[in-house]
Amino acid sequence: MGDPRALVGEMRRAVLLVPLAGTGLWSARFGGVRWVCAFTDETALAHFAVRRAPGDRLTDYVALLGARIVDEILPTLDVPAGLALDIASKDGAMFFPPVTGIVADAAAVDSGVAVEGAGYGR
Repeated sequence: MGDPRALVGEMRRAVLLVPLAGTGLWSARFGGVRWVCAFTDETALAHFAVRRAPGDRLTDYVALLGARIVDEILPTLDVPAGLALDIASKDGAMFFPPVTGIVADAAAVDSGVAVEGAGYGR
């Protein structure tokens, strides 16, 4: 299964591809969490794009460091938000929930820290 801390470290150092939807990053809501979807490479993104936008329609995306997503972007959202990685992969997806040690403390649902300017209240 692997060491969870090592997996978080790898995610933070990786350049991830995040599809765009309208004026923002593509995300899905599930279980009270807004999951920003990201992919480790163009093949994984293509598998997602084929399911989401069949045909010849292109999927625009941005390349971001995982650390930037969890430290800077997720805390600005108006609800608890995590990172869903490679959701269309044959090998299975990996989810990084909005908890301490993954996202910034201000955005972690388990931190008990109420920081002014966080994207949502506690």
